[in-house]
Amino acid sequence: MERLGTGIGWRPEIADAVERMPGIDWVEAVAENICPGHLPESLRRLRARGVTVIPHGVSLGLGGADRPDEDRLTALAERAQALGAPLVTEHIAFVRAGGPLTASPLLEAGHLLPVPRTRGALDVLCENVRIAQDALPVPLAVENIAALVSWPGEEMTEGQFLYELADRTGVRLLIDVANLHTNHVNGGEDPAKALAELPLEAIAYVHVAGGFERDGVWHDSHAHPVPEPVLDILTDLAARVSPPGVLLERDENFPEPAVLERELEAIRAAVEKGGAIREETAAEAAATATVGAVAPAPATATATAAAARQRLGLAQAALLSALVAGTPVPEGFDRVRLGVQARALAGKRADVVAKVAPELPEILGDAYRPAFLAYAHRHPMTGGYRRDALDFAGQLLLDGRLEEGRARRELREWWLERSGPAPRSQRPAVRMARAARRVLLRR
Repeated sequence: MERLGTGIGWRPEIADAVERMPGIDWVEAVAENICPGHLPESLRRLRARGVTVIPHGVSLGLGGADRPDEDRLTALAERAQALGAPLVTEHIAFVRAGGPLTASPLLEAGHLLPVPRTRGALDVLCENVRIAQDALPVPLAVENIAALVSWPGEEMTEGQFLYELADRTGVRLLIDVANLHTNHVNGGEDPAKALAELPLEAIAYVHVAGGFERDGVWHDSHAHPVPEPVLDILTDLAARVSPPGVLLERDENFPEPAVLERELEAIRAAVEKGGAIREETAAEAAATATVGAVAPAPATATATAAAARQRLGLAQAALLSALVAGTPVPEGFDRVRLGVQARALAGKRADVVAKVAPELPEILGDAYRPAFLAYAHRHPMTGGYRRDALDFAGQLLLDGRLEEGRARRELREWWLERSGPAPRSQRPAVRMARAARRVLLRR
């Protein structure tokens, strides 16, 4: 396994600071935010210095019922090649549901949602991982996610599920210790037990991130300081195995570079502490080691792969529809927790749309967020965030809630400029009209 060292998530907002930080051995960049033919200059400079750059995908949906999309796999492969990456990473999650498999509308979550830890879901996940492995030019590592909701009727613990996935596919694991903490607070899962059940030799690297607790629910925000319990889990992991790499994730609410550097130092200290424990107990561990995997279930012939995909698809579509479209909560789920997740999804949509279309909050001011949340409650996301921004603006213009005035005029111009196949300012009729106007003005 390649040794990566200590890294940080590369984001455009902190690109300059990352380049100046001491002791950064590697960085990770969100794959969907990179254009292979136009790599950011900051990443080019880092690569020229010998800093490894790994693309981290967020939209493949390997845990979904459908097979991985070929175009998305091709795009991920292109980014790996453009960056000269030694591996690529994705998540054990589903991000969309519905469509032809379930004869229902296709819905996008805009978020990573948990896969049920059942035999049927594992079979589908394993097949999807193998498809992705065959399509990618470098090894694949998959990440455990944080969850606000739990599936009823699960048959395995998180550690057992990850062990079997790695054992059956040979996929590497990206272990997020912050997500283990999240699942401990939200679902009562023991991080130490999960680590004991993992195939430690399959770990590609480790994520560390911050979050916050509200009303007994932990939110994996990637926008807050790394708490001590997360560092404790990192120490426990490092006491069991020397992690090939450890990376600090921060996606928004970026502090001063000095604060990030202190967090990186705390991460290094936690790894060193775990390493010291590992060395002290190596002899004892060798004498008492046990395998933490669950025994494989006997093979059955009660269902075909297609039937397993359809069952999983129907279950995921019902859950996602309850979260984003207000349909009834599926049996066995915690209604209160689903309400928390639904509000979190709507809030994330509002935040991301404000990032991809910053003109909208500028035009609407303080009215932007309540207007978008009201829109999200009635209109599930069916495409990407840029499509969501356009649909929101169009709906706001159509429903008459935005009174005549400056904001409405600017919003209409913004929507018209972006709603066609080409920017309105570049369309032939508009160019001709503007040219004619310039001629008339010169007379």
